Amino acid sequence: MNTQFKINLELFPSTFDAVHAYLAATVFGLALTVIILLFAMLLGLMRRSKQAQATPPKQNNDEQAISATIPTREITPEPEVKIVERIVEVEKIVEVEKIVQLPAPEPIVLKEATPDAALQVLSLLQKDARFIDFIKEDINQYSDADVGAAARVVHTGCNKTINEHFSLAVVRTEDEGSKITLNKGFDASEVRLTGNIVGNAPFTGSLIHKGWQITEIKLPKLTQGHNANIIAAAEVEL
Repeated sequence: MNTQFKINLELFPSTFDAVHAYLAATVFGLALTVIILLFAMLLGLMRRSKQAQATPPKQNNDEQAISATIPTREITPEPEVKIVERIVEVEKIVEVEKIVQLPAPEPIVLKEATPDAALQVLSLLQKDARFIDFIKEDINQYSDADVGAAARVVHTGCNKTINEHFSLAVVRTEDEGSKITLNKGFDASEVRLTGNIVGNAPFTGSLIHKGWQITEIKLPKLTQGHNANIIAAAEVEL
């Protein structure tokens, strides 16, 4: 008896894509399982190799005998040196400079000396002592005796002029040659230092010269239109 089987294609699911998706998921799961197993085996091999390296090799009998004869020395660990770093905080004080504008110094006014007074003094010295004549004369042609005699006349006339028109006084009243001390702030216009000047006042030294100062001037008054440049008028005898 021949039995014929007929396949009804309508019995297959019409959604063929669902079957492919199921098969793909199955294959992916199997592949992932194989990968995990291989990774686990690799980790096991790596652990075994590390343990084999960590365990020291067994010494043979000769090596054990040599090691037994060598005295063992205990190695004491070196003490740890702890370096303590101290951080010192330095406070920087910033000072703000206050610019204070000082008043401008007063200008120094230089007094211009008029030549009239100096010319008048020369005129008086010429009148009383023939001072200009003596200075301008060539004394090399005269003997010492003649010069000394002329100098005596000039000295007498100059002394007369100075005493009549000027009052003189010494700057220092101490005896010449005595020791004096100049304190700080002394008037440099009154005392002139000489010699080895080192450091600051006070200074102690010997008085070489007392110095002179004018306390009063008594010059005659000039008339209007007087020519002070004429020290001595020319003389004409008739």
